[in-house]
Amino acid sequence: MKLSSAIILPLCLAIFSIQACAAGPAKTESDSSALKAPLQQISDQKILTGAAQTEKYLPLLKGKRVGMVVNPTSVIENTTTVDSLLKRDINIVKIFGPEHGFRGNASAGIKVNDDIDQKTGIKAVSLYGKHESPSQADLADIDIMVFDIQDVGVRFYTYINTLQHVMEACAEFNKELIILDRPNPNGFYIDGPILDSRLVSGIGLKPIPIVHGLTVGEYAQMLNGEGWLKNQLKCKIKIIKVAGYNHDMSYDLPVKPSPNLNTQQSILLYPTLCLFEGTYLSQGRGTQFPFTVLGAPALKGKYSFSFTPKSIRGMAETPLHQDKTCYGLDLRNYNISNLKKDKVLNLKWLIELYNAYPDKADFFNFKLSRQMNNFDKLAGVYSLKEQIIAGKSEKEIRASWEPGLSQYKKMRRKYLLYP
Repeated sequence: MKLSSAIILPLCLAIFSIQACAAGPAKTESDSSALKAPLQQISDQKILTGAAQTEKYLPLLKGKRVGMVVNPTSVIENTTTVDSLLKRDINIVKIFGPEHGFRGNASAGIKVNDDIDQKTGIKAVSLYGKHESPSQADLADIDIMVFDIQDVGVRFYTYINTLQHVMEACAEFNKELIILDRPNPNGFYIDGPILDSRLVSGIGLKPIPIVHGLTVGEYAQMLNGEGWLKNQLKCKIKIIKVAGYNHDMSYDLPVKPSPNLNTQQSILLYPTLCLFEGTYLSQGRGTQFPFTVLGAPALKGKYSFSFTPKSIRGMAETPLHQDKTCYGLDLRNYNISNLKKDKVLNLKWLIELYNAYPDKADFFNFKLSRQMNNFDKLAGVYSLKEQIIAGKSEKEIRASWEPGLSQYKKMRRKYLLYP
C-alpha cells in the first residue's frame, strides 16, 4: 500500500523481468520448485486499452503541446505510450509521474524529484515529491494533458489520488484532460468499509470502499459528478474507453503496476494483504514474492512456512523484520478462483493471524516500525481494528459496513462505462 506512483520513460518491457512466486504449504522461500508465471501480456486481443486505440485520440493531440501523466504501465503493445506518440510526431513537452518515480523503481513512499528523460530530453515533473498537483507554471506551456496509468482498483493505491490532483489542476487552469482508460484487474467486486472523513490521508481521499470496482475513467467521472474536486471544480475530460471489456473479465497486466506488485497473484491478493501493512506482520516486502505471503518472527512454532525479508533496492531497502525469519501463511498457491467466486475481502486471514499472535498489544502498534502504516487509515474506519480485537465474527464485521456499502454501489452505477 503506501502504495504508490511513477512516470514512464522509454523503457522496454524487458526492464520488468519479473521474478514470480513459488508456492505450496510449508515450503520455505528457498524452494522454487513451483514458480508461478510472471505477469504476461494479454493474448486475448478482444480487449483493447484506450492507449492502443490511437486513431481515437491522435487527432486531438496533433499540433498541440502535450503533457503526459504516465509511468512504466503506460504501454501500447511493447512500446511505451510516450515513445509511440513521439514516433507519430506528437509534441510531448512534459511528463508527469506519480509514486515510484517515472522509471517505476522508487520504493513505496519514497519522494521523487523532478528529472530529465535521458533518452528524449523531455522534462519529467514528479507528482510525488515537492507537490502533488501540477502547478500553474507546470501547465503554462501545455495545451492538453493525457493521463495513462494502470490502476489496481483499491482505495489506498495512490494512482487515483494522482488522477484527482491532475484533474483539479486542469480544471483550475483550464486544460482539457484525455484519459486513456485501462481495465481494472480487481474490477469484478466492490467490498470494504466506506472511508470515514476523519481518516482522510494520502492513502484515502474520498468516501469509497477499499475495493471500489471502477476503472480510472469511471472514477474520474465520479470525481466530477459527485463534486469531489476541490471547490467543486469540474474538469473537462474525454475518456478513450477500453474496447471489449466488462468488469467481470479477467485481465492479466502486461507490466507490473508498481515494484511490489510483480505477479498477477499479488495484484489480486493486494486488496486484502495490504491491510497487513498496518500490523506487525511482513507482507513479503524484501522478498521476490511480496503481497503473497504473511508472517512475523513472533509466530515461530505456530506456522511451519517461513521466509526472510532482505534489503532489495527499488523494492524494499529497509523492509519490516529485515534479516529475520518470519513464520506464517504462504498464499502463493492460494486458489484465486475462490476470491472471484466470493467477491469479498478475506477477513479470515486477519482474524486468524491476530488470534495466533502472542503479544496482542504489538499487532496493530504502528509505532513499533517506520515500515508500518496506521491500520485505521488503511481500513478507512476505526471500527475494524476494534472489531478484530473484540473477537467479532466476519459476518458481524461485514454487517457494520452497511448501509454505506450498498449506498456506494448504487451511486457507482451512475458512472459506469462498462457492464
